[in-house]
This record gives sequence, structure tokens and C-alpha cells, in this order.
Amino acid sequence: MTMYSNNSSSIVRLNIGGKKFCTTVDTLTHREPQSMLAAMFSGRHTVCKDSEKGYVFVDRDGKHFRHILNWLRDGVVPNLTESECSELLREAEYYQLLGLVDGITEVMNKKKEGEEMDTELTRTDIIKCVQSEKVRLRGVNLSGLDLSKLDLSYVDFSYACLKNVFFSRANLQCAKFRDVDAENTIFHNATLRECEFTGANLRGALLAGANLQSANLQDACLIDCSFCGADLRSAHLQTADLTNANLEGANLEGANLKGAKLNNANLKGANLQRAYLRHVNLRDTHLEGAKLDGANLLGAIR
Repeated sequence: MTMYSNNSSSIVRLNIGGKKFCTTVDTLTHREPQSMLAAMFSGRHTVCKDSEKGYVFVDRDGKHFRHILNWLRDGVVPNLTESECSELLREAEYYQLLGLVDGITEVMNKKKEGEEMDTELTRTDIIKCVQSEKVRLRGVNLSGLDLSKLDLSYVDFSYACLKNVFFSRANLQCAKFRDVDAENTIFHNATLRECEFTGANLRGALLAGANLQSANLQDACLIDCSFCGADLRSAHLQTADLTNANLEGANLEGANLKGAKLNNANLKGANLQRAYLRHVNLRDTHLEGAKLDGANLLGAIR
């Protein structure tokens, strides 16, 4: 175990999922001082290095880590394909690089503006719609639209196609998403309190930092979703599929996870106090540092 000094020129060797990189403490801590990488090498924490060559291992895919280092060095968002941007966005969210998350989202939004989308409504149409009292967009195809930062509270999106929609920082309180197809949709820092997602397909969606207090996600497909730092207090997650989901640091106090699938889910540092986990299989779930005080674990498999 090693604690890095505050010397900004100190060399750091990183092994990211088998790909090796070399950089400095200053690069990792200067541009995004609140990130996970900055915290690791701030001199306040110990990190584990291999004894032979001194590499610090991080268990992530190293495919896009060079872009992350270039962002930390130069502040430039790379020009990538849509699928590569989505992959990089997920890595930026994991490392808590909020500046890069905003930069990638902005780049993706600009690309969307220049493309002809096979949608039935535009952002302008949606803005006009929400001025009325009751808005129903049930079954409508809104794929790829940028609806970020809009007030869409109480809108009924049930059965709609919402693939790759940008809802970042939108107010969606009490909106209905029953049985929607929202694969890879971005809900970063959105307000989703008391929303209904029953039976929704949210595979690969980004919900980091979202407020999902008392949201209903029963029977939802949440495979590969990212809920890092999300507020899921009193959320209803009965029989939801959270396989490979990232809930690191999420607040699930009082959440109901009865019958939920948590295979390989990351719940490190999550707050599960008073959560309902009866008969849930936790054997392949990562619970390091999770708070389980008062949780109902009767019959849970651990």
C-alpha cells in the first residue's frame, strides 16, 4: 500500500483493465479536483501498487482511458462516434469527471441537432406541448431528442420509444414511463421523484446523480444502468433486473428490493439502511462499504 505525496510532478503508473498508462499526480488532480482519480492521488489515501513495477490497478475497461487522460491534460473532448461517446460518458461518470460528462453531453447534443431524426416530434414541439395542463405523449417515438433541462413534470410518456433521449437535468417529477423503451437514455442529474417506470426497458441508461425518491421501478429492466450517487430513497424496485448495474454511493434507504436481481451489481458504499432485501440473492453483489443498518435481510443469500 502506498500513499502518494503532494508533489505534483510525481510519476503515476496506471494499469486500467490490463492497459498501462503513465502520467503525473498533477494531471490526475488539477482539472477535476473533486473526481475519484483526484481523490486517489491527493496524498490523503493509500493505493495498492503491484510490487514488481509499481502500477496501480483499476478494474475498468482501458479502451477510452487515453481520452480521459487527454481531457485531464488539455480539457478537450474527443471527436468520437455516437457509440464511442456513450462508452466514454459511462467511464467519465464512473471516475466522477463531471466536467467531461458535461462536455460529452454537449458534443452529443450538437451532433443530434445536425441530424435528421426519425421522430414524430421535435424539441420545439415538446416545449409547446408542455404549456398545456395535461400532456400525453403515449406511444410516441422521441428517439434521440434533446429534452435536457426542460420542465416535463407529470408528462405521460407511457409506451413511448425514448431510446438515446437526453433528459439531463430535466424536471420529470411524477412523469409516467410505464413500459417505455428507454435503452441508453441519459437521465444524468434529472429529477424523477415519484415517477412510474413499471415494466420499462432502461438497459444501459445513465441515471447518475438523479433524484428517484419514491419512484416506481417494479419489473423494470435496469441491466447495465448507472445509478452512481443517485437518490433512490423509498424507491420501489421489486423484481427489477439490476444485473451489472452500478449503484456505487447510491442512497437506497428504505427502498424495496424484494425479488430484485442483483447479479454482479455494484453497491459499494451504498446506503441500504432499512431497505427490504428479504430472500434476495446477494452472493454475487459487491457490497463493500455499504450501510445495511436496519435492513431486512431475512432469508437473503450472502
